Amino acid sequence: MIKTGADQLELPGDFSTEMNSATPRVFIAATRQNDGKTTTSLGLIAALQKHFPRVGYIKPVGQRFVEIEEQKIDEDTVLMDAVYRMDIPLVDMSPIAVEPDFTRKYLQAANNEALVKKIQKAFDRVSWEKDFVLCEGSGHAGVGSVFDLSNARVAKVLGAKVIIVSQGGIGKPIDEISLNQALFEKEGVEIIGVILNKVLGEKVDYITDFARRGLKRKGLELLGVLPYEQILSNPSVDLIREELKAELLNEPPELSALVENVVVGAMGAQNAMQFFKRGVLLITPGDREDIILAAAAMTNPQSEEKMAGIILTGGLRPSAAVLKAIQAMPIPVLLVQPDSYEVASKVNNLIVKTRPSDAGKISLIRDIVAKHINVKKIIDSL
Repeated sequence: MIKTGADQLELPGDFSTEMNSATPRVFIAATRQNDGKTTTSLGLIAALQKHFPRVGYIKPVGQRFVEIEEQKIDEDTVLMDAVYRMDIPLVDMSPIAVEPDFTRKYLQAANNEALVKKIQKAFDRVSWEKDFVLCEGSGHAGVGSVFDLSNARVAKVLGAKVIIVSQGGIGKPIDEISLNQALFEKEGVEIIGVILNKVLGEKVDYITDFARRGLKRKGLELLGVLPYEQILSNPSVDLIREELKAELLNEPPELSALVENVVVGAMGAQNAMQFFKRGVLLITPGDREDIILAAAAMTNPQSEEKMAGIILTGGLRPSAAVLKAIQAMPIPVLLVQPDSYEVASKVNNLIVKTRPSDAGKISLIRDIVAKHINVKKIIDSL
């Protein structure tokens, strides 16, 4: 059950005293946004639960949020709560949401002490009756510096040691890790080690060997190398629908099909038919009724090889007869205002975040982390 501030637990003790320093914790940071912090955190919680039955989670400063019962809650917090049923008020797992005017308000009237206390109080609630707490940052070590709550500073406030997540490679990742290392060390925060993410399968052994050598020269441990899995980068049709604010023209059985390939239908129906296959998202103007009717005729509701979906562009609503055919289709058909080129660009540049409904992705993430990250080394370092 989702809990917001209205479901506050009755906890003993006075939170004006010092913050809990007994519960083990670790802070997950990254060299850049979208390097894999949430993926790593999602998998690590499952791995840690084998050693600590009750694992809590907090994202002290969030930048992408949704509104739940008039509370602004970070998207990653909603994901963790949905997957692991944390039994912690969401408002404590996501104490600070950086709204569009947050920085301006802070610069007009700095209230750093109040923000720090808010984070500490939230951590106390999150850690209540927990054996371990995983803390997730919001980007590289310096993110949040403008309002005096950089990731390095937040890790210091929480008394947490840090794991840095970076994209795969050797030279560039280690250069970026070194920049982050300097900021954490300036705050007196210890770095446990590094996890490299999205490494091509055939390069895992090579990257592991040389990245370990390079990191060792910086006094850092390599905790694991996560192989690249294309499925984790594939958006669902429902995610695309939300991001494009598209109108759904029919009622298909599900919207969770993953998009593996994007095709712009700028050809005749006869030539478009070759693309009517599994994982394809077809983008075509709404007045290309020949393509729409061909897709309707060739899409078998029982087949597992049917397309992921269709996006009709230009705000061009099909005729009543074609709409009737669309409503009978077993795949989602969306209508948007922008033209096909703009829609294709937006889909290709979409930041794909794991969602609670992505059961297959979540299972894969757990398996990858359990197999490729040295959780014992993390625990021993605490």
